[in-house]
Amino acid sequence: MKKILLNSCLTVLLAVSLVSEALAGINIPSISPLVKQVGSAVVNISTERMVKNQFGALPGMPKEFQDFFEQFGPFMGPQGGGKERLQSALGTGFIISGDGYIVTNNHVVKNADKIYVTLAEQNNKQDKVEAKVIGSDSETDLALLKISVAKDLPAIKFGDSDKMEVGDWVVAIGNPFGLSNTVTTGIISAKGRDIHAGPYDNFLQTDASINPGNSGGPLLNLDGEVIGINTAIAASGQGIGFAIPSKLASSIIDQLKSGQKVSRGWIGVTIQDLDEVTAKALGLQNQKGALIGSVMPKEPAARAGLQAGDIVTQIDETPIDDASDLTKVIASHKPNERVKVTAIRDGKEKVFTVQLGERNLSAQTASKEIEQGLSLGVSLRELTNQDRQSLRIPHNVAGLLVSDVKQNGLAARAGIAAQDVIMAANLKPVRTVKELMTILDKESKTRGAIVLQIYRQGNSFIITVPLEEEK
Repeated sequence: MKKILLNSCLTVLLAVSLVSEALAGINIPSISPLVKQVGSAVVNISTERMVKNQFGALPGMPKEFQDFFEQFGPFMGPQGGGKERLQSALGTGFIISGDGYIVTNNHVVKNADKIYVTLAEQNNKQDKVEAKVIGSDSETDLALLKISVAKDLPAIKFGDSDKMEVGDWVVAIGNPFGLSNTVTTGIISAKGRDIHAGPYDNFLQTDASINPGNSGGPLLNLDGEVIGINTAIAASGQGIGFAIPSKLASSIIDQLKSGQKVSRGWIGVTIQDLDEVTAKALGLQNQKGALIGSVMPKEPAARAGLQAGDIVTQIDETPIDDASDLTKVIASHKPNERVKVTAIRDGKEKVFTVQLGERNLSAQTASKEIEQGLSLGVSLRELTNQDRQSLRIPHNVAGLLVSDVKQNGLAARAGIAAQDVIMAANLKPVRTVKELMTILDKESKTRGAIVLQIYRQGNSFIITVPLEEEK
């Protein structure tokens, strides 16, 4: 036994010695030259906007209490007299050209009345200048700002995020908690993360410290190039931050800088992941692919011959593993481009040529139209066979499925819940979002309410929703 223990100890000592020798051979470079090279191109961003003080928060009240009333005030009844107060926020940005173009996150500047950029300290002086928004893209959370300058500013170049590997060193520079020009280091922890922040999630994950105020700041490789824009953190974890890859961001920023709107391809289908049960029922060997739940009439997919139940496995030469893949690949193409869509139907592979349309949120997202119009506060879609199967909705029930309900919105206050089916509006059957919106626009605005026939878990009943514009 003593001999075994002695051998074990010798083995451990040998392993420790080998690891120590390996670490001694690693030359971890100082990042000080990198910070001196690009640090002055990183800027602090502050915003101001006036907000109505509706739920008890008063001017001068500590921020923690203001946040409490903003979050929980709607459940406590209106208080505070609707007085206005100044709300401020902090973020980070970085200069991409000497004439004053600055990249940041859309959520940093969204709805701001005024935006200020504080340039890096020069000769013991910091310049604070007002900025304007050149363009923004909410779906990727990117914004482009412009400031007027009398001289060329230091700028940072975009690098290639696709060349970054898990384990590569990265540097983050930002304004966490208002502590300007804070530098942190770490590695790329993972690539291609989907955190359900938007339809094009493809984040770089890093353990470089990212905190509130870092949003919009650069994630740099050791050559001082931007390979990501710091955007989100895992609130309940440490060392888990997320950055928009530069490959995606640079193309969006180029469009915004040239004065173009951000345009993306569109095929006109609803899609979902292929689960194990569905794959088995369809006789498939694996779960890879995006299942088409419905095809919108007269849209590109319908014109090309795609049908509900088809499973998309490839776009041109790019394999499609899930619904998220399909969304991102289609969006990476321009409207009017032709793509080859490989799909499985009845166990056989078919190829369709689809001429893409243009993704248009205002026209194609029913929930946005309704919420922006009369603030009903629901997300809707037309019933699919998959919906009927998973929610056990009888075939004699027709209407619109409520996929989401805005908290404290008009529909929620009236008692409408997710997975309800709206069968009729003002006693008229509704089968499409357009039919419902026509009734909302033509009848309910003047009446001040809409009467909805609801199907829920085997029961049918009436709910009347008072309509009022959000103040």
